[in-house]
Amino acid sequence: MKVLMFGWEFPPKIYGGLAVASYGITKGLSLQGDVETTFCMPKPCGDEEKFLKIINMSQVPVAWRDVQYDNIKNRFVGHTAEDYYRFRDHIYADFNYMQGLDDMGCMGFAGGYPGNLHDEINNFSIIAGVLARSEQFDLIHAHDWLTFPAGVHAKMVSGKPLCIHVHATDFDRSRGKVNPTVYSIEKNGMDHADCIMCVSELTRQTVINQYHQDPRKCVAMHNAVYPLSEEYRNIVPKKIPNEKVVTYLGRITMQKGPEYFIEAAKLVLQRTQNVRFCFAGSGDMMNAMIELAARYGIADKCHFPGFQRGRQVYECYKNSDVFVMPSVSEPFGIAPLEAMQCGCPSIISKQSGCGEILTNVLKVDYWDIHAMADAIYSLCTNEGFHKYIAEEGLKEVDQITWEKVGWRIRQCYDQLLAKGWFDNEEYLRNYIK
Repeated sequence: MKVLMFGWEFPPKIYGGLAVASYGITKGLSLQGDVETTFCMPKPCGDEEKFLKIINMSQVPVAWRDVQYDNIKNRFVGHTAEDYYRFRDHIYADFNYMQGLDDMGCMGFAGGYPGNLHDEINNFSIIAGVLARSEQFDLIHAHDWLTFPAGVHAKMVSGKPLCIHVHATDFDRSRGKVNPTVYSIEKNGMDHADCIMCVSELTRQTVINQYHQDPRKCVAMHNAVYPLSEEYRNIVPKKIPNEKVVTYLGRITMQKGPEYFIEAAKLVLQRTQNVRFCFAGSGDMMNAMIELAARYGIADKCHFPGFQRGRQVYECYKNSDVFVMPSVSEPFGIAPLEAMQCGCPSIISKQSGCGEILTNVLKVDYWDIHAMADAIYSLCTNEGFHKYIAEEGLKEVDQITWEKVGWRIRQCYDQLLAKGWFDNEEYLRNYIK
């Protein structure tokens, strides 16, 4: 089975959870043994793992150029010069009017989330038309709203089934203050999709109720975690004597509810001074949170180390006694699973999708700062309780693997290609919940 997959992020360049999920899903699919994934992204760095084919959308031509092989053969990151010439044969319109074309007739991408993001999304979808004409594939899989237009275009060109993967909706990102442009892109992708994979039942219900999608084509497809590498397993924790560390790790932005973490921290510090609070991450609310901590007189107990990546993330988990994810709306949330892998008990909001598959965590409403403070205080002061949650959580998360997710996605692909999606009673019974 050959899958043409569109994504915006992929490790080692990680801007958020989308890169982590894209890696996990493609790795899980590769472990099925008979799935070949071609992953198309705006601007790979060249250090991506080689278990799948990467197509660099910055080096797919949309305008014909007479270039010599010897002059370009060493310029490619991702696909090859041979691929370039094959793509060039499938340019379907005259795009010479477009701004920013290089000497190979390609449109460059900044990578990440630049100020002209909507222009890049549109350019990405134009290039998808070239790939849909030149690649051999059985179905299309598009991740998140940024690549939905590319997925729709590829479907229109090829007639192949389209699966879209909803990692979050604008209802999650905006606390309900939806951007109408983003909403229209999301809804158009969903309307054209043959299958909509949602990272949780929480997200599935949003897709059904807010985007008016047929429940029969919407599937809850929870995320997972990779096993810890030996490097990360061997990290030696650096604990502070006689003090506990409570950590928030993620974007410091409205969706993640950082202000509730500050409020809970204030309540905990009224009961004990032997706790420090770590805000690991960056975001548009970071300065506001620093000011709020100062206003509450707890700035000396709050630390803001900034954005963490790679080994830093796991050092942060290992050095923490409690992890808290107070998200207002979290479609899934991989961070608590990563913390649990490191033996760090997690407290999550009841508004988090990962809570649907996790038992050995503490769950509170994001707005209930007293319950959150009680949970933090209990884990920081009751050693027996802390040990139990840490040990049972580790056992639980070890069973949540990307290989299992890959198997489930493969089952969905099979149903999609069999064209019996809505009529297969066994499928509806086992997978649509």
